[in-house]
Amino acid sequence: MNTMSQDLPRSPRLMRGTGVALAVALAFSGCAEMGAREKGTATGAAIGAIGGAVISSATGGKAGTGALIGGAVGAVAGNIWSKRMEDKRKQMEAATQGTGVEVSRTADNRLQVNVPSDISFDVGRSALRPALHPVLDKFASGLDSSMKVMVIGHTDSTGSDAINDPLSVDRAASVRDYLVMRGVSPTRISIEGKGSHQPIADNATVDGRARNRRVEIFLSEAQPQG
Repeated sequence: MNTMSQDLPRSPRLMRGTGVALAVALAFSGCAEMGAREKGTATGAAIGAIGGAVISSATGGKAGTGALIGGAVGAVAGNIWSKRMEDKRKQMEAATQGTGVEVSRTADNRLQVNVPSDISFDVGRSALRPALHPVLDKFASGLDSSMKVMVIGHTDSTGSDAINDPLSVDRAASVRDYLVMRGVSPTRISIEGKGSHQPIADNATVDGRARNRRVEIFLSEAQPQG
């Protein structure tokens, strides 16, 4: 029989700590108009509070105090999406409005800028189209020195892998070279080419192939060391 599973519910310290943790979670979740940063803070606080209560009770401490400390630590850890990243997201959304460029926050807290073919590259070419220059200019401006850039090139399925794979790398390299000219250190930029292997639309249609010919630019911050 698992004695731990019997003992835990009987611990007054743990029950009090869990109550504190739930109160933290409910307090945060009551805010219906949270932004991305606030939701990250709330989630981290709730998880940290519960974890702090459990650990503190198990080690003989005060679960309520552990929950409060854990909540505070969790709030910081959960707020991975910083103000700098949120400001850059808003800046890019404003700069690309009406262009077809998609700006979003990824599940792993990176900023993603998805640039379609009609403003990025001609068919079969890796040279940047002039319409992409203002987008990259805005992207390069004001980057914090801790931020890293990943550029991924894609093609449609027209042609063989022997053509598409290096073409996708060349497209990513063109974006990198332009960002470097705009002052971003090359040591902060990594590139990759996916060829036609990660389509986001049906390659059987003209519109689908156009959507698949794209470049994705990801911006991330260095994570704090634990």
